[in-house]
Amino acid sequence: MIGPEFQISDRSRRFSFFAQSEKPENNEKRGNYQMAGKRRAPTEEQEQEGRESQKRKFVACRRCHSHKIKCSGDQPCSKCCTVGLADECTYATRDRQVKVSENYLDQILAENQRLKERSITSAQVAETNDPAQRGPSRTADAPDGTGIQNPLIGDRAWFHRYDPSSPPIYIGEAACSAFATRFRRFLSGNSAMPHIPRTQYEREETITVANESDIQWPSLHHARLLVRIAIHQIGHLYHLMMRKSTLDKLEEIYRTRDFDCTASKCKFFALFAFGQAYSIRSEPNSGSRVPGTSYFARSLGLVQILPERTSITHLETLLLLSLFSYYLNRRHSAYVLIGNAMRMGLTIGLNHNILESQVINPVERQHRIQIWWTIYIFDRMWGSKMGLPMQILDEDIHVDMPSTISPSWRHEEELSDSDYMTANIKLARIVGETITKLYSRRKYQETFLQRVQKILKALKHWVETLPESLRLNMEDLESSKKPIVSLHMSFNQCVILTTRPTLLHLLMTLSKKSKPRSNTTNNTGGAESEGEEVTVSQPVLTLSEACIHAARHSHSMILTRWINGSMPTFGYFHAHYLFSSALILAMSSFVPIGSPTDMTGFDSALDLLRSMTENGNLAAAEFYHNLEQVKVCLAAYRGARRAEGSADVAAGGGVAPNTNANASGNGRSGTGALALSGPSPELATATTPFLNPLPLNPPRSTSVSVSASIPPPSLIPTSHDILASPTTQPVHGHGIDAYTYPLTDTVSGYTTEMAFLEPTMQDFLAQSDIDLGLLHPVDTFFNEAENLYTCHGF
Repeated sequence: MIGPEFQISDRSRRFSFFAQSEKPENNEKRGNYQMAGKRRAPTEEQEQEGRESQKRKFVACRRCHSHKIKCSGDQPCSKCCTVGLADECTYATRDRQVKVSENYLDQILAENQRLKERSITSAQVAETNDPAQRGPSRTADAPDGTGIQNPLIGDRAWFHRYDPSSPPIYIGEAACSAFATRFRRFLSGNSAMPHIPRTQYEREETITVANESDIQWPSLHHARLLVRIAIHQIGHLYHLMMRKSTLDKLEEIYRTRDFDCTASKCKFFALFAFGQAYSIRSEPNSGSRVPGTSYFARSLGLVQILPERTSITHLETLLLLSLFSYYLNRRHSAYVLIGNAMRMGLTIGLNHNILESQVINPVERQHRIQIWWTIYIFDRMWGSKMGLPMQILDEDIHVDMPSTISPSWRHEEELSDSDYMTANIKLARIVGETITKLYSRRKYQETFLQRVQKILKALKHWVETLPESLRLNMEDLESSKKPIVSLHMSFNQCVILTTRPTLLHLLMTLSKKSKPRSNTTNNTGGAESEGEEVTVSQPVLTLSEACIHAARHSHSMILTRWINGSMPTFGYFHAHYLFSSALILAMSSFVPIGSPTDMTGFDSALDLLRSMTENGNLAAAEFYHNLEQVKVCLAAYRGARRAEGSADVAAGGGVAPNTNANASGNGRSGTGALALSGPSPELATATTPFLNPLPLNPPRSTSVSVSASIPPPSLIPTSHDILASPTTQPVHGHGIDAYTYPLTDTVSGYTTEMAFLEPTMQDFLAQSDIDLGLLHPVDTFFNEAENLYTCHGF
C-alpha cells in the first residue's frame, strides 16, 4: 500500500518518493504482542515485527516532538486530529522509510551517467580550446554553469586606432570588413596586418554645412514627385509610413500653408532626401556626393532626439533618418538613431498589444504594430552589419505579428504586405540569434556545430514555409517584385554569416597541411613523408559548400540587376551584399569544393563596385578599396604558391602538381592542393566537383579525406560560366576585358533553398546533438590559428 507523497532533500537536487504508510493493524498487533509477551516467548517473526515497531514508535510528528508528548505515529496522528490540526501534521523526513520502484532508480542512475559523460566531454573540449594549457579553465567561473565559449572569438574585443586624437574604433567580428581583414591576414601570413578603417562617409562637418544652407519646402508639384518616388523605392521594402495618409497630409500642408510644424517638416524633409537620392545623380550645392543630403541634414537638425512624449510621426522620422544614414555610409549614426526609436517605442508600449477601445481605427492599430516590427527589423539588421548586440530580447515582445485588415484595398493603400513583413521579421530574428550565438563572447554548453545546426535548421524552415507569393521567379528575376529580391538577398547574407568562418577554416587547414614536409622530422626523430593526407570532417565541407552557393546566388542576382539597370545608384545594401559574396567567391576558387572560375566572379564584383564608386556611392567606395587590398594579397599569395611549386619541381625533378587536383580523386594531396594559377579549361575540369561523375548518396562518415575522396555532389547547375565566362589566361586586372558579361539572366537555374536540398546538408541537419558534440568536435579547429578570430598582436 503506497501512502502520501513527501520529499527527501539533499544539497544538489530533490526527488519525490512515496512513503509507505503504517498499516492500521500495526497498532493492534503491537498491543497484542505486548499482552502475549507475558504468557509465552515470541517467535522469530514476532521478534522481527517487534524490532520494526520499535523503530516506528520513535517517529513523532513535529508538533508532538516540540511539545514533548507521545505521538501515535499515525499520519495524521491522533493528538493533532484531536486539536483540529490534522492538516498541519508533518513528520521529519530523515527517519521515514521509503519505497521506490527499481525502474525509477535505474532511470536516475542512467541520467547521472549521461550528465557525467557530458561534463567530461565539455571539460575535454574546454581543455583542447585552451592552447598551451593557459592556466586553469575559466569555464568553472561561468555563473550559469555553461562552459563552452565561442571558438571563433578571442577573450578580448578588437579595437583599431587610426586617429590618435580619437578613441580606438571597435570592430565587430560579424562585420564583413573585419572578415576581409582576417582573410587578408591569412593570404599574407601576417597576423598583425592592420584593419582598413572606414573613411568613405559623410562627416559631421559636411552635415553641418548642409544644414546651415537655406533649405525650403519645394513646390507642390516637386514635393509630390519626391514623396511618390520615396514611397515607391523604400515604402514597399519597409513599413515607414501610411502611404495614402502621407500623401493626403502633404496636400493638406500645402493647402493650409502650415509649413512651420516641426514634426511634419522633419518627416517630409526626410522623404524628400530619399526622393532626390533616387531621382538625380548629384547635388552640387550641398557639398555632398549623395543627393538629398541637404534635406537629410535639415531634418536631422530639427528632429527631437530626447522628447519626453514621443509620437508615431516622430518614430517614422527616426526610421527614415536611420535608413538614409546608410546611404551616407554613416552606420554608427544609423545604429544610434534606431536605438532611440527602440527606446521611445518602449516608452509608449509598442511592444504590447493595445486595447481596441483605446485605438478604434483598425488601420491605425495595424500601423502601430508594423512600425514596431520595422524598428525590430532595423535593430537586428543594423547590429548584424557591425557585429553589435541587439537592444531588446524576444521574450520582452508581446505584440501580435502583422495581419491583414478588411477590406483588403484599405490595407493595400496604407500598409505593407503582412506576409512579407512576417517573413522579414522571422529572418531578422534568425539574424539576431546568429550574432548572439556565433559572434558573441558568451559561453554555451552547446558546441559550435550544434549552434550552427540550429541556425541552419531555422533558415531551412524559413525557406520551406515561405508563401508562394514571396518566392523568386527564377526564369525572369525582373518579374519578381523588388522587396522579394531584397528579402532573398538578405537570406543569403544570413547563410553566409553563419557558414563563412567554417569556409575560412577549411582554406587554412588545406593550406597548412598541403605544404611539403620532407625536411621536417617527427617526434621520434624520423623524417615525415611528403604529401601528408589532409583529413577534413564532412560538416566542414557541407557548411563551406552552402556558403559558396549563397555567395554565387547573391552575386548572380546583383549582376543581373546591374545589367538590367534596376540597381539603385546610392543604395548601401547591394554594395554590401556584393562585397560579402566577392570574398566568398575568392575563397571558393582555392578549395576543392569550389571552382577556379569563381575568381572571375570576384573580378566582376570588383568592377561593379568601381562603377558604383565613380557614380558617388560612398559604401561602394569603402568596399572597393577593401576589395582592392584583398586582390593585392591574392596576387602575392598566388605568387608565393607558384614559387613553392617551382622549387618542389626543381628539387624533385618532376612536374608541378595541378591546382586542387585532389578534388578529382586522383593523386595525393601535395604542395599543389592550394597552388594558385590562372583558371584554365583543364583546371576547371579537374577542380570542379560539379562536372565530375559523383555518387548520388555518399556514405556518411565523421571525416572525409580530401585527398582521396570525392566531395559531395551539388545541385548547382553544371554550367560554371553562368556567372561569367572563364578566361584561358590569368586575370591580372579588372574591367570589361577581364571577363565576359552573360547575355542571359544569370540567376536562371538557382533557387534559394538549393543549398538545403544537398544530401550532405540534410544529413548534417538530421544529426543529433550527441553526434555533433562527440563525432565532430569542430570547436577545436581554430586552435591551430588562434590569431584568426582574436585580436592578439594589436
